[in-house]
Amino acid sequence: MATARPSVADKRRTFRTLHQSGCFVIPNPWSVGTAVYLQGLGFKALASTSSGFAHSLGLPDSAVSCDVVLEHLREIVAATDIPVNADFEGGYADDPEGVAKNVRRAVETGVAGLSIEDSTSDPAVPLYDFDFALARVRAARAAIDKAGGDVVFTARTEGFVRGRPDLDETIRRLKAFADAGADCLYPPGIRTREQVTAVVKAVAPLPVNLLMSSNVFTVQEIADMGVRRISVGGTLARVAMNAFLRSAREIAEQGKFDSFAGIVSNPELNKFFAEHGPKS
Repeated sequence: MATARPSVADKRRTFRTLHQSGCFVIPNPWSVGTAVYLQGLGFKALASTSSGFAHSLGLPDSAVSCDVVLEHLREIVAATDIPVNADFEGGYADDPEGVAKNVRRAVETGVAGLSIEDSTSDPAVPLYDFDFALARVRAARAAIDKAGGDVVFTARTEGFVRGRPDLDETIRRLKAFADAGADCLYPPGIRTREQVTAVVKAVAPLPVNLLMSSNVFTVQEIADMGVRRISVGGTLARVAMNAFLRSAREIAEQGKFDSFAGIVSNPELNKFFAEHGPKS
């Protein structure tokens, strides 16, 4: 007899529990196939990636519409039995009311968590004003609460990836976001042990998500710093794209197929997805 698949409520409870102790890796798939494979490897949760998904559509990061992203989230959630966190960028709106409306739509996809960031689309003013950013966080929190409150809400401050690498300002924003109701705090771009431990200490006991896009630390070293959640953003997608580009360039420029040596076989992938793929 087939085992019943976990409900949306089950996955949300699981995701919230994962944040309460220890440290876990939440890798970022960009398609149903990559999500299913990561689940098959035993990861306990997944997170979407705005850049990885955008590039798979032939678009730059942040150029995908909210409607398309919402459908992508529905597909990933439906295909997997583990919690999915949505990289929901800036909520696909500037004003708090627009953020709240779109957050409610994201919750309806069945995601177990979502993140909202404080970056703008203006390189001259890359971060929203502090008070306005805080209002956006409060709006997202209220929208989640209105929908039931069980979705884990991650608030991001983007200074270190938007040309404003100010640790004091990063911590000021994270602490304010925590007071405004964030469940998890995320400062992408911090890289040193000193930066990580300072953030973890400042927002304790709330969990911190650390973005890893290099091989600076191991999972154990990150856990020892007190980080609860590790994501990789679009890095796995870029690993795949890098392999594709190298192979395609070799064919186009050298007329060789050396990069085909040692790759995963079609029967191996067929077997995996037959065993682990989405079940109707």
